[in-house]
Amino acid sequence: MKDDIRRLARLRRLEKIRAIARQNAALEAAQAESTLSRLRDLSDRTRRMADDYGSRREMRDGAALHQVGRFVGGLQAIRRTTDGDTLRARAIADAKQQLLAEAERRRAAVEERAILQERSIAKAGKTPALGSRKRSGTGLE
Repeated sequence: MKDDIRRLARLRRLEKIRAIARQNAALEAAQAESTLSRLRDLSDRTRRMADDYGSRREMRDGAALHQVGRFVGGLQAIRRTTDGDTLRARAIADAKQQLLAEAERRRAAVEERAILQERSIAKAGKTPALGSRKRSGTGLE
């Protein structure tokens, strides 16, 4: 009985540890999603700026046209870099979501084992119901 109680206490400690690990995984997943969102926004803003500057036609001379062309080319290069960063951030965010799901599964498994252990202890602690006893001896007595 004492071993069962010790095992239950160990399972409860392990459950707390797994809950903390799940919290950390959730925080990391949220941070990764936030980074992904910011990169998407940056990519969209850069694209809009490049489109806006690229569609301008009110240049006074060739030098101004050349300068705007270089600026738009720079914005497009930034956007391509940001798009690559966004793909990497998406992969990281997906991986963090998987780690979060695994952490939750591990926590739930320990919780389930602890509940089963509690039931086992409760069941062992109950006194059996006394029913009719089997007669001993022979019917000749």
